[in-house]
Amino acid sequence: MTTKLLQFVNQKREMPKKRGSSLRLKDFDEIYKNFNKLEAKKQAGRCSQCGVPFCQVHCPLQNNIPDWLKLAAENRLEEAYEVAQSTNNFPEICGSICPQDRLCEGNCVIEKGFESVTIGRVEKHITDTAWKSGWIKPLIPPKEINKSIGIIGSGPAGLAAAEQLRKKGYKVEIYDRYDRPGGLLIYGIPNFKLEKYAVQRRTKILKESGIVFHNNFEVGKTKSFDFLKKKHDALLIATGVYKAKGLDFSEENLTGIVSALDFLITNNKKGLGDNVPEFDNGKLNSINKNVVVIGGGDTAMDCVRTAVRQNAKSVTCLYRRNRENMPGSMREVFHAEEEGINFSWLSLPTKFKGVNSHVDIDVAEVALGKPDASGRMIPKILLNKTHTLKADLIIKALGFNPENIPKMFNEPKLKVTNWGTLKIDHNTMMSSKAGVFAAGDIVRGASLVVWAIKDGRDAAESIHKYLIKC
Repeated sequence: MTTKLLQFVNQKREMPKKRGSSLRLKDFDEIYKNFNKLEAKKQAGRCSQCGVPFCQVHCPLQNNIPDWLKLAAENRLEEAYEVAQSTNNFPEICGSICPQDRLCEGNCVIEKGFESVTIGRVEKHITDTAWKSGWIKPLIPPKEINKSIGIIGSGPAGLAAAEQLRKKGYKVEIYDRYDRPGGLLIYGIPNFKLEKYAVQRRTKILKESGIVFHNNFEVGKTKSFDFLKKKHDALLIATGVYKAKGLDFSEENLTGIVSALDFLITNNKKGLGDNVPEFDNGKLNSINKNVVVIGGGDTAMDCVRTAVRQNAKSVTCLYRRNRENMPGSMREVFHAEEEGINFSWLSLPTKFKGVNSHVDIDVAEVALGKPDASGRMIPKILLNKTHTLKADLIIKALGFNPENIPKMFNEPKLKVTNWGTLKIDHNTMMSSKAGVFAAGDIVRGASLVVWAIKDGRDAAESIHKYLIKC
């Protein structure tokens, strides 16, 4: 039976059933169950099919959201998947980890008064059904093109570009320094947000499509950048940004202070069954420790929610602004609060001091002043309001800077911006070196997975146009 559309007045917004916090803290599994067919149809049927779909306008990929919601409501899921994948290489991944509350759902025109359509979870339901039904198959290009592209980095930008180029018939090889493809999707995002099988089945089907993966490959060490440049007709740099930002004061080589990414990578490797000495020796785990996470973005939320699942004694998040000014998803903050995380708002660390096996943190209270150029209020330290916090493990989740790619690759002709990102012509996505393109966080700075996918798709089209002229 077909579900009627425009049901937002009669049908309430619902998410899939969520496991209780006490239960989900016992493992790293996804916290939401999946929609069944009827639940997905009901939620898709809430779409108002508006004339100007702001959900689509505010999606970086310009996904045809009303179209596939309509098809899902009519139980035409195979067609819904075809529409979804036409603009998005990994719709089930975006359905799981995109901050929909800030993008599509946050701009749904029925959001005020009736609450937005549950776009993300319907998207995931459509694609999970496509996988289960065998609708997703290896790519068969219409013809083989005797030109090859090398892609450095197998994160979302690199994988999206690889798929788009392979669809056209190009030979594609991906080089990555880690032992598995997927980049941030595999090692940076915890399982309770994105289960790893979702990434692994995507990379498996890309391999079956003829894309060649070279793992444990460090450009500049395993082989030179010049070697790759000569081997391929074009190169795409999609390395992401991994260098942790620091604080404005010295850490004095204290133990017990780690970067967010080191902490998350270690936990994900452990979850994948790897031998991880840094976890086993206690350096990069939070078991029975008082943990303090510094930062207020999605990475900070990943860290606090990972720490509490590792059976930390206590977990506190220090953030220099208030709840309303956090850069991360409010949905993630809500999940963290449900799971017992203590938030210390308007708090800024000013000094670390080693005390035996612990680290004391001098913390100043903060008042918010006038907005800066980004529109966010500037925090000002209240010097007369300070206190000391004791911790066994401090995790810095302050964001990421790009690594020095020209130095790493021993390729000084690659120009960078004042922020250290690779400089490109934004019309062609080509770097300062002919035939070398760049996409994703290494160009725009640390950003969302959905933006990396868009950049990868755009870069693939630019590479295609370039190779046609060669």
